[in-house]
Amino acid sequence: MDANATQMGGPIPDPNRTVMGGPEVDRTVTIKPVQCPVCKTMNAPGQWFCVECGLIFAKELDGDAFGAPAVQLPSLVETTGRSHTLRPGRQTVGRAGDILIEDNRVSRIHAGITLEAGVVTVEDLGSTNGTQVAGEPAPPRSPVPFPPGATLSLGGFELRLVLPGEATKTQMPVGGQTRAMAAAPGQIEAVAKLVCGETVFSIAPGEYTIGRRDTCDFTVPDRFASGNHGKIEADETGIYYTDTGSTNGSAVNGTRLEPNVRTKLEVGDTLRLGNTDLRLES
Repeated sequence: MDANATQMGGPIPDPNRTVMGGPEVDRTVTIKPVQCPVCKTMNAPGQWFCVECGLIFAKELDGDAFGAPAVQLPSLVETTGRSHTLRPGRQTVGRAGDILIEDNRVSRIHAGITLEAGVVTVEDLGSTNGTQVAGEPAPPRSPVPFPPGATLSLGGFELRLVLPGEATKTQMPVGGQTRAMAAAPGQIEAVAKLVCGETVFSIAPGEYTIGRRDTCDFTVPDRFASGNHGKIEADETGIYYTDTGSTNGSAVNGTRLEPNVRTKLEVGDTLRLGNTDLRLES
């Protein structure tokens, strides 16, 4: 090399020296999705909350997201068996709360429930009909402990706090022996059905939610129907429908129903939700 020649591009690197630099442009960089530890839904990289259950991620999950174990969380279980999983932190419960309860006795934002370090507390948020925990009235705006197995009453609507695995655990009597059933369990017979084209909703004695959300007991795929449009109840006195404050309302045989008013349905009646007609048949 000519010592008097002009050098371009800086000094020539020593071929025997390790060179530290930026990433190689030809190297493939793998970006992993973030898996929610609660519901196991895969979320896009960089997502701060789960698109399915709404869990807020404090930071990106460590390790391999595909192998992340599911976190077991306590849940609120209604008398009908419907379950609501509690998220870490604070959530509201009511007819318009984070935990949605479609019952006229429950206020729109009835109570706040907090889960921190495995401990659950309940705070009445100035509800109309009051809150009780384990049979004791909860004073407004004052959090009280909510122990596992206790019953939460929201104006008379009851839920029980269940720890992970408790809802499906075999119930044993005090003696430790399996108790024999008096008779083999049988299938509950439907008393009527709602028919919409090829879709049939069987109605047995009990209470059912109906609306656009797939979490409803009866799902109506109609964009003019509300997520939770109404409620159907069946007992020994008949079948009843209640519009639970839907946006576009409900009608029976062309007559618009008032929200939150229980209306008895007869065989042959047509129930309209949004742009969808359902016929009650025996």
